[in-house]
Amino acid sequence: MNLKIKNALVSVSDKENLISLLKTLKKFNIKIISSGGTFKTIKKLGYDCTELSKYTGFKEMLGGRVKTLHPKIHAGILHDRQNKTHKHQMSKQKFPPIDLIVVNFYPFQKVVMGSKNSKNIIENIDIGGPTMVRAAAKNFKNVTIITNKDDYRTLIKELELNRGGTSIKFREFMSSKAFGLTAYYDAMIANWFNNKLNIQFPDRKTIFGRKLTNLRYGENPHQESSIYINDYDDKRLGFEKIHGKELSYNNYNDLFAGLDILQSLKGKAATVVIKHANPCGISTNKKPLNSFKNAYACDPISAFGGVIACNYKMTKAVANEITKNFLEVILSKGFDKESLKILKRKKNLRIIDISQFKYKEHAVIKSFDGSFLIQNKNKKFVKKKEFKCVTKLKPSKKELNEIAFAFNICKYVKSNAIVLCSNYSTIGIGGGQPSRVDSCKIAIQKAKKFQLNKISNAIAASDAFFPFVDGLKLLVNAGIKTVIQPGGSVRDKEIINYANKAKIKMLFTGTRHFYH
Repeated sequence: MNLKIKNALVSVSDKENLISLLKTLKKFNIKIISSGGTFKTIKKLGYDCTELSKYTGFKEMLGGRVKTLHPKIHAGILHDRQNKTHKHQMSKQKFPPIDLIVVNFYPFQKVVMGSKNSKNIIENIDIGGPTMVRAAAKNFKNVTIITNKDDYRTLIKELELNRGGTSIKFREFMSSKAFGLTAYYDAMIANWFNNKLNIQFPDRKTIFGRKLTNLRYGENPHQESSIYINDYDDKRLGFEKIHGKELSYNNYNDLFAGLDILQSLKGKAATVVIKHANPCGISTNKKPLNSFKNAYACDPISAFGGVIACNYKMTKAVANEITKNFLEVILSKGFDKESLKILKRKKNLRIIDISQFKYKEHAVIKSFDGSFLIQNKNKKFVKKKEFKCVTKLKPSKKELNEIAFAFNICKYVKSNAIVLCSNYSTIGIGGGQPSRVDSCKIAIQKAKKFQLNKISNAIAASDAFFPFVDGLKLLVNAGIKTVIQPGGSVRDKEIINYANKAKIKMLFTGTRHFYH
């Protein structure tokens, strides 16, 4: 059902692109009602417009909090044009219909990003705008609702096609977008209050997100996928792709895993190698080149087609090493001219600058078929003073630093996790196994295959306690001399006794690092 538009109410905070719409409204003799800054802008642009207060006969009050909240406005929007009772009541009150609403809201999210003034933020919670939008969206059978300046062009085409009217299909589609916006807007406000009041787990949780882009497909070609931004700054992710193919679902999944680990590695140059969202090599070193080489050497077979994340500015030397291998994505805190020139020789290599990325520690969300789990981030970094050495042999102060590095890394490996380290570099990683013994076997197997000369005297970190001595025996027999684990098993005494007999050092942390 196509409906001719006679009256439009235009009230927008963002006045960009407004002139193109005004030209079309004038062309089809559509009368415009407006208020405040929008009214002034329309008049300044040279178009006729009726001021809202003159239209309603009611001056705005309470500092502008009450403008559009008037029966003449909402009756004009909400009445059903096919309902005889509605028509009679509208006629009796002499209320004309309002057929088009063009509204965008007070810039709440912009104010939140730029201000900590609660009073100012609250004043920028729009009431009249969302109320009109919901009314128009509910009555899409009779009213067209536009909530985004990017839709002006589509509306203009629709008006041209229907000679000043709109189709029911178009109105219903715009209604769906409008309800999406009001839900998004309210969710941002609720989120702000929850953060302000430090409410991590409210009774009702709404997750807001703005679509950044559609992705080619999901984890597999038969799955559809998009990426959304769940943040007040919802136009960008904080990093910039400067070369290569578009990022895929799996690319994003891997690079997020890399960024997660990278933010915990401070001080020295750090390189993280990710494959299928799992780390397969991590190293910190004073020299970026050594950091890259050591990380990649941990498991070069798994690193094939992986993601490299670096917390340093990319150099020519590291770039040359990278191009010797097949990799999908490179993340780095900037690139010098020579390194960029070298990396760009790889046509499809995705090069991403993370120098402006800021880690915000949002909650972790996992969903399943109509339900979802939420938890805060595992940002616990166990300090050396929290370690408890439970064996006769004790580590030196120098060794404690590397032990802390190893235990920090194991929290980013899928459980059950076993991480072998030497000289602030992983040399073997076993994870994602139902059995801790199997994770031990995999970590040892990887180390023997690629880092055989470094196993002797290496450090082993476990994300949870050893329930039996079997896993520990495998590590000791492989040459491990230091083990760090949470402790807490009913067999801890048996484990400690074996460690003393094997003449290794063992430390308990009291902190578990499960990651599923």
